[in-house]
Amino acid sequence: MLDAAIMAAEEGSNPLIPNVWELLVTVVGFVVLMYIVRKFVMPAFEKTFAERTEAIEGGIAKAEAAQAEANAALDQYKQQLVEARTEANRIREEARAEGAQILADLKEKAAAESARITEQAHVQIEAERQAAVVSLRAEVGTLATDLASRIVGESLADDARSSRVVDRFLADLETSSSAGAAK
Repeated sequence: MLDAAIMAAEEGSNPLIPNVWELLVTVVGFVVLMYIVRKFVMPAFEKTFAERTEAIEGGIAKAEAAQAEANAALDQYKQQLVEARTEANRIREEARAEGAQILADLKEKAAAESARITEQAHVQIEAERQAAVVSLRAEVGTLATDLASRIVGESLADDARSSRVVDRFLADLETSSSAGAAK
């Protein structure tokens, strides 16, 4: 076929058939270029592709490790949150129980204080009543002695006699008050 192309080229120049020398130089240049590309360029590309593959796979592995670590941290956080809520509920219940106990203690103390104040008031009232009775006895005794002295017309200055008269008068008065209260 090469012979046919050479003959056809010699007979007349056919623009569609290239010159043999040009064809030969082009083929040799292509083979040399292919050798250079295969020997030097392809290994560099392969090395770059391998590095990128390793980087991508390493990135994926790192991402998976980070994801696993994040999941572990999330699980730990959830566990701590559950523990914190449980602890908060326990503390809240203890505070309620303690509050109820404090309230009961305060009510008990208030009741005891109220009873003490009431008892003290009763004692004070009784003391004041006794003081009033003693004061009234003395005043009523004096008034009764003066009144009896005026009625009888003689002086009841004798303390023993006036004391008997006053005591009798007060006894009669208490008897009449008791009889009036009983009716």
